[in-house]
Amino acid sequence: MKILYAIQGTGNGHVSRAREIVPILQKNHEVDVLISGHQSDIELPFPVKYRYSGLGFVFGKKGGIDLLETFRKNSLNVLFLEINCLPVQAYDIVMNDFEPVSAWACYQKNKKCIGISHQVAVLNKNAPHAKKVDPIGKAVLKKYAPADVEYGFHFKPYDTNIFTPVIRSEVREQQVSDEGHYTVYLPSYNDKRILKVLRECKQTKWEVFSKHNKKAIRDKNVTIFPIDNEAFIASMASGTGVLCGAGFETPAEALFMKKKLMVIPMKGQFEQQCNAVALNDLGVPIIKSLKTKHLDKIKKWIKSKERVEVDYPDMTEAIINKILEEHVSSISDEEIQPGKKVYSVGKFRKVVLKKIVAHF
Repeated sequence: MKILYAIQGTGNGHVSRAREIVPILQKNHEVDVLISGHQSDIELPFPVKYRYSGLGFVFGKKGGIDLLETFRKNSLNVLFLEINCLPVQAYDIVMNDFEPVSAWACYQKNKKCIGISHQVAVLNKNAPHAKKVDPIGKAVLKKYAPADVEYGFHFKPYDTNIFTPVIRSEVREQQVSDEGHYTVYLPSYNDKRILKVLRECKQTKWEVFSKHNKKAIRDKNVTIFPIDNEAFIASMASGTGVLCGAGFETPAEALFMKKKLMVIPMKGQFEQQCNAVALNDLGVPIIKSLKTKHLDKIKKWIKSKERVEVDYPDMTEAIINKILEEHVSSISDEEIQPGKKVYSVGKFRKVVLKKIVAHF
């Protein structure tokens, strides 16, 4: 079969998952890879056929999304051109990890899209959700990359179509130890804020990996490193604990390595707010923001010996094969209907925006 595997490039989680899934698909199928977005720090070890601007989000420096920079780096005209030009009908199967160009191209051209992402699981009615209602955040998550069939990954298998995390091979193969330091990854905070808070934990050694710094800096008990995939994994594997945002892959990997974990959900980010609830249900401590007023909670966590126990077996190949088996028999019925209209860029923009606005 000819498969298009589409990846959201904003952040590292989708790319990390693709590094495991794409080689499995390549064993028996012809696979083209698409990536859109511009914030991942992890390289892909296989060719990428389509590189698009897509619709990404830019991390801020105060705990949330930088809306102004996000607006500057995105162009709806470019997005709709990319959607209109992508030949999804040339593929037997389109698999989508929260990637908007291929998702909307499938919608436009009447091609089935198989969603396979963490976001699918977050939206599931059986998964934990934040108590504070966020209809806009939920609608954005739902309509950002719509799919016809959905499979998700989460911290627990909350439903029959939800699986435990895909833990990348580099993490599974790491030798785990405890050298006493704490690994930090908080991309939505600037280094100044991180230093201000962590220096107050004077007896604790911190290894911070920063998107905002290009060289290593040591300030008392805090060392700041530029993003480096191998160094980050090694730091987690040899550390005592991990302090990070309430994303998905990094907390999942920390739990897999049996490390102490504390998370800080990004402000105004529906997915991370829901993740924080799920992690808290597992026993992971949460703080609302990185501020000195939360130092007591951080110091209490440092002194604690408690670790959350999880079981994340390597089931990736079995999951992918299951998904393919469920859909390969229906491929012949997914051809574009005769007379199906392929919209102009201007017309398609109106159709999509009308569909999205209807959910607010």
